[in-house]
Amino acid sequence: MKIHEYQAKELFRKYEVPIPEGGVSDSVEGVEKIAEQLGLPVAVKAQIHAGGRGKGGGVKLARTDAAVFEAATTILGMTLVTKQTGPEGRVVKKVLVEKGVGIEKELYLSIIPDRETACIAIVASQDGGMDIEEVAANSPERIIKVAVNPVTGIQGYHLRQVMFGLELEKSLMKEFSTILKNLYNLFIDYDCSMVEINPLIVTDENRIVALDAKMDIDSNALYRHPDVVEMHDSNEDDPTEAEAAEYDLNYINLDGNVGNMVNGAGLAMATMDIIKQAGAEPANFLDVGGGADAEKVENGFRLILSDPKVKGILINIFGGILRCDVLAQGVVQAAQKVKLSVPVVVRMEGTNVDEGRRILAESGLELINADDLADAARKVAEIVA
Repeated sequence: MKIHEYQAKELFRKYEVPIPEGGVSDSVEGVEKIAEQLGLPVAVKAQIHAGGRGKGGGVKLARTDAAVFEAATTILGMTLVTKQTGPEGRVVKKVLVEKGVGIEKELYLSIIPDRETACIAIVASQDGGMDIEEVAANSPERIIKVAVNPVTGIQGYHLRQVMFGLELEKSLMKEFSTILKNLYNLFIDYDCSMVEINPLIVTDENRIVALDAKMDIDSNALYRHPDVVEMHDSNEDDPTEAEAAEYDLNYINLDGNVGNMVNGAGLAMATMDIIKQAGAEPANFLDVGGGADAEKVENGFRLILSDPKVKGILINIFGGILRCDVLAQGVVQAAQKVKLSVPVVVRMEGTNVDEGRRILAESGLELINADDLADAARKVAEIVA
C-alpha cells in the first residue's frame, strides 16, 4: 500500500528523520494560510501516488504571495501526468506546503528488499534529484548498494560504507548515520517494501533534511499497522482494482488488450509472460484464487469485460481446489448476464476437466478451445493482432 508524501513524513518525524516544516491543504485559501504561517519562500507540492511530480509541473517554488496563489490554483485540481501515472494522469486533490530550504547538495537514498540475496538493500547516490533514473541507466557506477542481513540488522560498517560512498564531509557523518539507522528501523518496523528519499539534501546550514518521502507498505502486513490503514486514500485507487478487492479478487489493471483469468498468482504471471512471447500484451492480472466459486469467477469475468481495451480473453485454469466444472459454470453465468462481445480462448486441465469442457460445449457460447498454454497464447494473440 502506497501512502502520500505528507503521510510518509509524519512517520519520518516519528523516527526522528529531519523534514521541512509544512502543512497540507485541499484549498487555495488553506495553502495561502499555511504559507503565511511558514513564511516565504515555500514549496507547493502535489500529493499523488507517483514520482516525477516536479517534471510534470506538480511542484512549484513560490517566493511571493502572488506566486503562492498561482501555484495553488495551478496544481490543485490539475491532472498530473508523469511516467508513473501513465497518460491518463492523476487528479491532484491535496498539496503539501513546505518551508523553503537552502540546498547545498542533493543526494539519493532508499531502502528496498533484495530478493536475489534475501537481504535489505540500502541504495544511495551523490546524484539525487529529478534525473536519478538517468543516472542509474547511464552511470550505474554512481549508485551505491549495501546489503544488510535482516537477521543481524544494520551495523556500523553498513553506515560507514554508505557514508564513504557518498563522500560526506566528516562534520555530517554522525547526523547521517543516525538518520540512516532510524530510516532502516522505520523500514523494518512498518513492513515496508520501499522507503525512498529523493532528494535527501545537505542544506546551506550544513544540515541533512529529507526533502521528499516515499513509502510503500506490504499490504499483507497492514493488520499490524492500523495507523497506516487509516492513511489509505481511496481517490488514488484504480476503480476496477477497488471493485475487484470488494469481491476478494487479485486484479491489477494493465495497458494491453488480452484479458486474463487464471487461478494462482504464479500461473497468472506465467500466462502473462507467454502472452507477451506470442506477440500480444496482457490487459490485466487476475487471480481468482484456488478456492473461487462460480460467483467469484462471474465477477472476475465481468471485470475483464468492463475494460474497453480488451479485444480477446484467455482463460487458463488448472483445476485443483478450483474445479474445472465450477470455473465453467462461472463463465457461463457471466456470459449470460454480460454481453459477450469479444472472443474467448479457454485452456483448462485438472479436476473435473471433462465435466467443465462439457458445460462449456453445451452452453451455446462461442469459445475457442486450446490444447495447451502455448496454443492458447498463440490463438488469442492472433485474435487481437
